[in-house]
Amino acid sequence: MAHENRHSRRDVLRAAGALAGCGGLTLLAIRPAAATPAMMQDAVRSVIGEATITKGKVKLDLPPIVENGNSVPCTVSVDSAMTAAGYVKAIHIFNEKNPQPNVISVRLGPRAGRAQFSTRIRLADSQTVTAIAEFSDGTFWSGDIDVIVTLAACIEESIH
Repeated sequence: MAHENRHSRRDVLRAAGALAGCGGLTLLAIRPAAATPAMMQDAVRSVIGEATITKGKVKLDLPPIVENGNSVPCTVSVDSAMTAAGYVKAIHIFNEKNPQPNVISVRLGPRAGRAQFSTRIRLADSQTVTAIAEFSDGTFWSGDIDVIVTLAACIEESIH
């Protein structure tokens, strides 16, 4: 009976070796995503359409140099009175080199009290991070910051 179990293991190992030889295990290899600033611009357009974006009113607070891109503290604040007559409807954060350029979208209303939130984001590489605020009057305002990442996130080495 022990001989049958060894035989079964041997069969499994042969099958795994054959699968590896046929390239079946290459599906496990993770390669860096080919994200580009153009992809970020496409993501921005998919959220705001053809509206004009004006620089100002939006402040992004991220460290200028990040040792590890896996968890980067990020605070966004927007200059708005947050009244029923005029308020920030949404804040969107985009980055230009991550596999998913639209990092987060937060919806707000006048009862939020202030247009600000904090989160942590992943950064695949040194890049520009942009926040866009959508106001209740239909205008869009933005702010951006360049961040240098010394150890990138979102990128894994291929399996050897």
